Amino acid sequence: MAARSDRPHAALPPGLAAQAAPAVPGPIHPGWLRVTHWLNALAVVIMVTSGWRVYNAAPFFDFTFPNGITLGGWLGGALQWHFAGMWLLLANGLLYLGLNLTTGRLARKFFPVGPRGVLADLGAALRGKLSHADPRHYNQVQRLAYLFVIADITVLILSGLVLWKSVQFDTLRALLGGYEFARRIHFFAMALLVAFVAVHLAMVALVPRSLIAMIRGK
Repeated sequence: MAARSDRPHAALPPGLAAQAAPAVPGPIHPGWLRVTHWLNALAVVIMVTSGWRVYNAAPFFDFTFPNGITLGGWLGGALQWHFAGMWLLLANGLLYLGLNLTTGRLARKFFPVGPRGVLADLGAALRGKLSHADPRHYNQVQRLAYLFVIADITVLILSGLVLWKSVQFDTLRALLGGYEFARRIHFFAMALLVAFVAVHLAMVALVPRSLIAMIRGK
Protein backbone atom coordinates (compact mmCIF):
# COMPACT_ATOMS: atom_id res chain seq x y z
CA MET A 1 0.00 0.00 0.00
CA ALA A 2 1.34 3.41 -0.91
CA ALA A 3 2.06 5.72 1.99
CA ARG A 4 -0.44 8.54 2.42
CA SER A 5 0.99 12.04 2.43
CA ASP A 6 0.20 14.21 5.45
CA ARG A 7 0.52 17.36 3.36
CA PRO A 8 -2.87 18.98 2.63
CA HIS A 9 -3.97 18.82 -1.02
CA ALA A 10 -0.85 16.79 -1.91
CA ALA A 11 -2.82 14.64 -4.39
CA LEU A 12 -4.43 17.65 -6.10
CA PRO A 13 -3.03 19.47 -9.12
CA PRO A 14 -1.35 22.78 -8.20
CA GLY A 15 -4.26 24.89 -9.48
CA LEU A 16 -6.91 22.96 -7.49
CA ALA A 17 -4.71 22.88 -4.41
CA ALA A 18 -4.46 26.67 -4.48
CA GLN A 19 -8.24 26.92 -4.75
CA ALA A 20 -8.79 24.48 -1.90
CA ALA A 21 -6.35 26.22 0.45
CA PRO A 22 -8.08 28.67 2.82
CA ALA A 23 -7.51 32.31 1.92
CA VAL A 24 -5.62 34.41 4.42
CA PRO A 25 -7.72 37.55 4.96
CA GLY A 26 -5.93 40.86 4.86
CA PRO A 27 -6.53 43.76 7.22
CA ILE A 28 -10.02 45.26 7.32
CA HIS A 29 -8.49 48.73 7.09
CA PRO A 30 -4.98 49.30 5.66
CA GLY A 31 -2.46 51.22 7.75
CA TRP A 32 -2.61 54.41 5.67
CA LEU A 33 -6.39 54.55 6.13
CA ARG A 34 -6.18 54.18 9.90
CA VAL A 35 -3.52 56.89 10.21
CA THR A 36 -5.38 59.39 8.02
CA HIS A 37 -8.67 58.59 9.77
CA TRP A 38 -7.31 59.46 13.22
CA LEU A 39 -5.50 62.55 11.94
CA ASN A 40 -8.75 63.71 10.34
CA ALA A 41 -10.53 63.10 13.63
CA LEU A 42 -7.93 65.18 15.51
CA ALA A 43 -8.17 68.00 12.95
CA VAL A 44 -11.97 68.04 13.19
CA VAL A 45 -11.90 68.25 17.00
CA ILE A 46 -9.40 71.14 16.86
CA MET A 47 -11.31 73.03 14.19
CA VAL A 48 -14.76 72.60 15.71
CA THR A 49 -13.83 73.54 19.28
CA SER A 50 -11.65 76.48 18.24
CA GLY A 51 -14.32 77.53 15.73
CA TRP A 52 -16.87 77.72 18.53
CA ARG A 53 -14.60 80.18 20.34
CA VAL A 54 -14.22 82.26 17.14
CA TYR A 55 -18.00 82.26 16.71
CA ASN A 56 -18.47 83.44 20.31
CA ALA A 57 -16.44 86.57 19.51
CA ALA A 58 -19.07 87.68 16.94
CA PRO A 59 -22.18 85.48 17.17
CA PHE A 60 -24.94 85.90 14.59
CA PHE A 61 -27.48 83.79 16.49
CA ASP A 62 -28.96 84.37 19.96
CA PHE A 63 -26.65 81.89 21.64
CA THR A 64 -22.98 81.20 22.28
CA PHE A 65 -21.10 78.04 23.08
CA PRO A 66 -20.00 77.38 26.69
CA ASN A 67 -16.37 78.39 27.10
CA GLY A 68 -15.59 75.04 28.71
CA ILE A 69 -16.05 73.17 25.42
CA THR A 70 -14.12 75.66 23.26
CA LEU A 71 -10.42 75.78 22.44
CA GLY A 72 -8.06 78.75 22.40
CA GLY A 73 -8.92 80.74 25.52
CA TRP A 74 -9.44 83.95 23.55
CA LEU A 75 -10.04 85.02 19.94
CA GLY A 76 -6.37 85.21 18.94
CA GLY A 77 -5.54 81.84 20.48
CA ALA A 78 -8.63 80.25 18.93
CA LEU A 79 -7.67 81.55 15.48
CA GLN A 80 -4.19 80.08 15.82
CA TRP A 81 -5.62 76.69 16.74
CA HIS A 82 -8.18 76.99 13.95
CA PHE A 83 -5.53 77.66 11.31
CA ALA A 84 -3.40 74.78 12.62
CA GLY A 85 -6.39 72.45 12.38
CA MET A 86 -7.23 73.80 8.93
CA TRP A 87 -3.81 72.97 7.46
CA LEU A 88 -3.84 69.53 9.08
CA LEU A 89 -7.34 68.82 7.75
CA LEU A 90 -6.49 70.10 4.26
CA ALA A 91 -3.19 68.23 3.89
CA ASN A 92 -4.40 65.01 5.48
CA GLY A 93 -7.74 65.18 3.69
CA LEU A 94 -6.03 65.50 0.31
CA LEU A 95 -3.78 62.54 1.19
CA TYR A 96 -6.82 60.48 2.28
CA LEU A 97 -8.76 61.32 -0.87
CA GLY A 98 -5.76 60.79 -3.15
CA LEU A 99 -4.98 57.34 -1.71
CA ASN A 100 -8.64 56.33 -1.91
CA LEU A 101 -8.69 57.29 -5.59
CA THR A 102 -5.34 55.79 -6.61
CA THR A 103 -5.89 52.48 -4.80
CA GLY A 104 -9.42 52.14 -6.19
CA ARG A 105 -10.85 51.99 -2.67
CA LEU A 106 -13.23 54.89 -3.31
CA ALA A 107 -14.96 53.05 -6.15
CA ARG A 108 -14.98 49.70 -4.32
CA LYS A 109 -16.21 50.91 -0.95
CA PHE A 110 -18.52 53.82 -1.71
CA PHE A 111 -20.21 52.78 -4.96
CA PRO A 112 -22.73 51.92 -6.18
CA VAL A 113 -25.13 54.01 -4.13
CA GLY A 114 -28.67 55.00 -5.06
CA PRO A 115 -32.02 56.05 -3.56
CA ARG A 116 -33.52 52.55 -3.61
CA GLY A 117 -30.52 50.95 -1.97
CA VAL A 118 -30.27 53.69 0.66
CA LEU A 119 -33.97 53.42 1.54
CA ALA A 120 -33.80 49.62 1.68
CA ASP A 121 -30.76 49.62 3.98
CA LEU A 122 -32.22 52.42 6.11
CA GLY A 123 -35.45 50.44 6.54
CA ALA A 124 -33.47 47.35 7.51
CA ALA A 125 -31.47 49.39 10.03
CA LEU A 126 -34.61 50.84 11.62
CA ARG A 127 -36.03 47.33 11.97
CA GLY A 128 -32.77 46.07 13.49
CA LYS A 129 -32.19 43.70 10.57
CA LEU A 130 -29.15 45.31 8.97
CA SER A 131 -26.23 42.90 9.14
CA HIS A 132 -22.83 44.02 10.50
CA ALA A 133 -21.20 40.62 10.06
CA ASP A 134 -18.70 41.83 7.44
CA PRO A 135 -17.03 45.12 8.46
CA ARG A 136 -15.27 45.22 5.08
CA HIS A 137 -18.61 45.87 3.41
CA TYR A 138 -20.34 49.24 3.71
CA ASN A 139 -24.10 49.31 3.35
CA GLN A 140 -25.57 52.04 1.19
CA VAL A 141 -26.49 54.27 4.14
CA GLN A 142 -22.84 54.21 5.23
CA ARG A 143 -21.68 54.91 1.68
CA LEU A 144 -23.98 57.92 1.39
CA ALA A 145 -22.90 59.21 4.82
CA TYR A 146 -19.18 58.99 3.99
CA LEU A 147 -19.65 60.64 0.59
CA PHE A 148 -21.70 63.36 2.29
CA VAL A 149 -19.01 64.09 4.88
CA ILE A 150 -16.36 64.37 2.15
CA ALA A 151 -18.55 66.93 0.37
CA ASP A 152 -19.32 68.72 3.65
CA ILE A 153 -15.63 69.07 4.56
CA THR A 154 -15.00 70.44 1.07
CA VAL A 155 -17.65 73.12 1.70
CA LEU A 156 -16.07 73.86 5.08
CA ILE A 157 -12.65 74.37 3.50
CA LEU A 158 -13.94 76.55 0.64
CA SER A 159 -16.05 78.76 2.91
CA GLY A 160 -13.17 78.90 5.39
CA LEU A 161 -10.87 80.24 2.68
CA VAL A 162 -13.32 83.11 2.13
CA LEU A 163 -13.38 83.91 5.84
CA TRP A 164 -9.59 83.71 6.06
CA LYS A 165 -8.59 85.60 2.88
CA SER A 166 -11.73 87.33 1.69
CA VAL A 167 -9.96 89.79 -0.62
CA GLN A 168 -7.69 87.19 -2.23
CA PHE A 169 -10.58 84.79 -2.83
CA ASP A 170 -13.00 87.41 -4.11
CA THR A 171 -14.44 85.17 -6.84
CA LEU A 172 -15.10 82.38 -4.37
CA ARG A 173 -16.59 84.94 -1.97
CA ALA A 174 -19.00 86.09 -4.68
CA LEU A 175 -19.97 82.49 -5.49
CA LEU A 176 -20.78 81.90 -1.81
CA GLY A 177 -22.98 85.00 -1.60
CA GLY A 178 -20.58 87.35 0.15
CA TYR A 179 -18.60 87.30 3.37
CA GLU A 180 -21.52 87.19 5.82
CA PHE A 181 -23.35 84.50 3.88
CA ALA A 182 -20.11 82.50 3.72
CA ARG A 183 -19.97 82.72 7.53
CA ARG A 184 -23.40 81.11 7.74
CA ILE A 185 -22.49 78.45 5.19
CA HIS A 186 -19.38 77.68 7.26
CA PHE A 187 -21.44 77.47 10.46
CA PHE A 188 -24.09 75.13 9.05
CA ALA A 189 -21.44 72.93 7.39
CA MET A 190 -19.78 72.69 10.83
CA ALA A 191 -23.14 71.77 12.42
CA LEU A 192 -23.69 69.02 9.84
CA LEU A 193 -20.18 67.69 10.48
CA VAL A 194 -20.84 67.59 14.24
CA ALA A 195 -24.12 65.76 13.58
CA PHE A 196 -22.27 63.21 11.44
CA VAL A 197 -19.68 62.67 14.18
CA ALA A 198 -22.45 62.17 16.77
CA VAL A 199 -24.21 59.55 14.62
CA HIS A 200 -20.87 57.94 13.79
CA LEU A 201 -20.01 57.59 17.48
CA ALA A 202 -23.46 56.14 18.20
CA MET A 203 -22.92 53.52 15.49
CA VAL A 204 -19.48 52.70 16.92
CA ALA A 205 -21.10 52.17 20.32
CA LEU A 206 -23.57 49.74 18.73
CA VAL A 207 -20.84 47.90 16.80
CA PRO A 208 -17.63 48.11 18.92
CA ARG A 209 -15.80 45.84 16.49
CA SER A 210 -15.63 48.76 14.04
CA LEU A 211 -13.55 50.76 16.53
CA ILE A 212 -11.18 47.84 17.11
CA ALA A 213 -10.78 47.44 13.34
CA MET A 214 -9.91 51.12 12.97
CA ILE A 215 -7.24 50.79 15.69
CA ARG A 216 -5.76 47.38 14.95
CA GLY A 217 -6.74 46.97 11.33
CA LYS A 218 -8.56 43.68 11.96
